[in-house]
Amino acid sequence: MAFVQIPTRPGYPYPLGVSLTKDGANFVLFSENATAVQLLLFSHPDDKEPKEVIEVKEKTGDLWHVCVPGIMPGQLYAYKVDGPYKPEQGLRFNKNKTLIDPYAKAVAGFIKWDDSLFGYKIGDPNQDLSFDERDSTPFIPKSVVVSDEFDWEDDKPLSLRIPWSQTVIYETHVKGFSIKRDDIDEKIRGKFLGLASKSAISYFKDLGITAVELMPVQQFVRDRFLVEKGLTNYWGYNPIAYFAPDCGYATDCLGKQVVEFKKMVKELHAAGIEVIIDVVYNHTGEGNQLGPTLSFRGIDNSSYYMLNPQNPRYYMDFTGTGNTLNLRHPRVLQMVMDSLRYWVLEMHVDGFRFDLASALARELYSVNMLSTFFVAIQQDPILSRVKLIAEPWDVGEGGYQVGNFPYQWAEWNGKYRDTIRRFWRGEPILYSELANRLMGSPDLYQGSGRTPFASINYVTSHDGFTLQDLVSYNQKHNEANGFDNKDGMDENYSWNCGFEGETQDPNVIACREKQKRNFMITLFISQGVPMLLGGDELSRTQRGNNNAFCQDNEISWYDWNLDERKKAFRDFVKSMIYFRKAHPIFRRRKFFQGRKLFGSPYKDLTWISPAGTEIDDKTWNSPTQTIAFVLSGDAMDEVNERGERVADDTFLVILNGSPSSIKFKIPKLGEKWELVAWSCLREPKENEKIVKAEQEIQVEGRTAIIYKRV
Repeated sequence: MAFVQIPTRPGYPYPLGVSLTKDGANFVLFSENATAVQLLLFSHPDDKEPKEVIEVKEKTGDLWHVCVPGIMPGQLYAYKVDGPYKPEQGLRFNKNKTLIDPYAKAVAGFIKWDDSLFGYKIGDPNQDLSFDERDSTPFIPKSVVVSDEFDWEDDKPLSLRIPWSQTVIYETHVKGFSIKRDDIDEKIRGKFLGLASKSAISYFKDLGITAVELMPVQQFVRDRFLVEKGLTNYWGYNPIAYFAPDCGYATDCLGKQVVEFKKMVKELHAAGIEVIIDVVYNHTGEGNQLGPTLSFRGIDNSSYYMLNPQNPRYYMDFTGTGNTLNLRHPRVLQMVMDSLRYWVLEMHVDGFRFDLASALARELYSVNMLSTFFVAIQQDPILSRVKLIAEPWDVGEGGYQVGNFPYQWAEWNGKYRDTIRRFWRGEPILYSELANRLMGSPDLYQGSGRTPFASINYVTSHDGFTLQDLVSYNQKHNEANGFDNKDGMDENYSWNCGFEGETQDPNVIACREKQKRNFMITLFISQGVPMLLGGDELSRTQRGNNNAFCQDNEISWYDWNLDERKKAFRDFVKSMIYFRKAHPIFRRRKFFQGRKLFGSPYKDLTWISPAGTEIDDKTWNSPTQTIAFVLSGDAMDEVNERGERVADDTFLVILNGSPSSIKFKIPKLGEKWELVAWSCLREPKENEKIVKAEQEIQVEGRTAIIYKRV
């Protein structure tokens, strides 16, 4: 290939990536160990070779840079990087491989799988120690030069700042939510603009949620082994470009993905809804030593990845995906921090949910919550103000870190999920364990000075059964994934109400509808931050698949054709969200103290036995299938944003997880109590609607009841 000699300038070593100048663009690439860097310019995404090749000669420290006049938004580009190919030393440079810019703000399309995308010869007996000389240019998607210009009107970064106490999170998939909605323009269904449509936003507002948490939207790899099976990476937990919105969610891939993502955020913000994105900074889509060379591996493998110190040919894998990003390296940490700030300042997102967040704190082997990453976040003037949510585990030893993240962080509370599931399927649960989960998990968070909002409470998430499947299947049914049903969690703490899978049996259906209501009542009266899995309110089923990561089809997509039963449940979920929002006692900023406050004759929190009396220590330390408590709204030690004391109604909550009915005596903590929520499908009797102190009532098996003192 002939090199094209076009006039260039040395440029500047900052910022990394591409920055437009008044007459061109400045390109900066980090590589500590490279010996040569080429910048490739293309005219079309499908070009099999570049129109221009520029030798990047300027190097400041470990930053290679060049300024190219005449570059405009929409310009396609890539890199080739040369250096030692010594896999046994962790060096995997291959000058024949075309590479995506780690700082690319848009990527024009998807990988076209071919053996030339690998740095070694596939099939060679030496595997990754061999060297492949084929050019991968025709098969790699090109990076796109993007302008940051956009009319945000009145929207500013972090302009909503909805308090945790008012937050209700709706976890959803960009495509799955809208792809089957007939009231959305077909051109934008399944796209960012589908979530920005009037019908989508109207739905969110009506439901009552305050934040959408989007499954990964950064450009990700559709794994070769899935594509060759006729499947795809639907979830997106396999990133390759941390600044680029995935072009699968846009109407074209030449930069519109950036504009359309911004439009989505702008419209959601205008409706008062925050945008949280699920980010995957723990690993990339390049896999282990047998993976492709797409970007980071070919730019500087030994810097970007954690390698085995005894044998750098191999990767440290704390993620189950083959590699782990090396956040101990200052340039890798800088990339993550730059990416996070970009999504806040330029894309206006309000928060992040960090996938396998324990991996971000790995100091070689151990997890260290004082690691550089967390210190950097804590002192950052922008990132310290956003919503930070950790998935507090990874797959390595010592990776389960629920309760251990810094005070600014909230955590997906896996202990809450499992405890509530086990309770409602009828297991005896240690009373103190169940009580702690319902009250914001003070045993996990109070000792480190955190609040109940450290706990993101959820019964279901994208990872595992949907709510409908949780009450319909005892075992996973992942056959459609093509892994002989060996993938996904084996223990789901689910109960199928006596029949596996879909049925027309009215008794089984009634049982499931009641169980779903039990879960929703529990979720929305628990202290902490509730997260609803998108589609659960629609009774969405994945047909028993608890790992639908590769199912871009009706298994995963939301079905909006609701019968009366499904409509009734959707309305029930909505009513519980509004009930929670109306009563600050269920979303306290402080943990309960269990004592009398502000002259109230009652404790702020009292645990009640079926005999109507306060429980004793023996009960607290024993297994139970029933739990009841009174929350006293006149004994709240809370103030609002104006410093005024907050008071609320007083509630009696009874949760009977036993299959048997129990007799329950109404406590003498108020004269009369009015029924305000319950999970039974039947209409309450007159003597159940209003009850009096010391009245004995019959609580059906597997039933949740809430009374308000009147």
